[in-house]
Amino acid sequence: MSNIGVKIVFASITGLMTISCFQGKAEQLYDYQTGKVTNVSSQQSYADDRNYRSTAPKKQHFYSGNWSLTLGASVYEAPKFEGDDTYDIAVDPIFSIGKTGSDSRFSSRNDNMSFALLEKSFIRLGVVGKVLKDRDSDTSGDLKGLSRVKWGGEVGGFAEIYPLDWLRARAELRKGIRSHDAVTSDIAVDAYKNLTPSVQVSGGPRAFYATKDYFKTYYGVDHEESLRSGLKEFHPDSGWGAFGAGGAITWKATDKITTSVFSEYKRLTGDAGDSSLVSQRGDKNQFTMGISASYRFDFTLR
Repeated sequence: MSNIGVKIVFASITGLMTISCFQGKAEQLYDYQTGKVTNVSSQQSYADDRNYRSTAPKKQHFYSGNWSLTLGASVYEAPKFEGDDTYDIAVDPIFSIGKTGSDSRFSSRNDNMSFALLEKSFIRLGVVGKVLKDRDSDTSGDLKGLSRVKWGGEVGGFAEIYPLDWLRARAELRKGIRSHDAVTSDIAVDAYKNLTPSVQVSGGPRAFYATKDYFKTYYGVDHEESLRSGLKEFHPDSGWGAFGAGGAITWKATDKITTSVFSEYKRLTGDAGDSSLVSQRGDKNQFTMGISASYRFDFTLR
């Protein structure tokens, strides 16, 4: 065999050995879950790496997911001010936003404007706010001689629990802004049942608690106010302000439109019920009746 032929054969054998070694070269991969070392070929390691990168889930932000925004209003007849015995028509906004799950959440007209930060099957947590209207002698003649209460609001947090699939308990804890400096709390428990796929009945007890400045603002009568108004002086303290119950019939006109009729009763208790404003010019028994309508907007954040 000529030298040229030997060189060609040698080069061919060398190339085949190089390719075989490359294909058979193993890499050691450490599995952090099992603690084992696995030998895999370079080609398999490369393929696995590409496959992992293509199938690995994208990074999720805390706000990622499906959301719903509910907007609406309720129109109702209620006392002109807390503790009054004359009634007037009022309008309140409906606002709620939060992540949506597989099941729709129960909501009540007593729920103040809220934004859910945590959504689980049995619990819901978030922030809540309430708008407070101003109050003076233009609101009712019964307030003549009393200091004006400025408009303001309350902000805080809420918690809901669902111990049963037909029962919800909700508590709100809020801090007053501008109107008063007190801390207030609403507690409500509602049982609910679907009579049809689109009609639901619900109801349950309610309670209200507040610290001193709330009752001082809305039920207190100082010496000067007593002289101007003719009401007896009254200096309230912290405590429970009302206990009551409420109910509603809710109709889902469409998947996104919800309407309801509702009624509420509460009896002022503690220093709220003992206030000279209530005993001389008002009534401890407070009733509310009205209707509401809301629309739900669904959207997704990535």
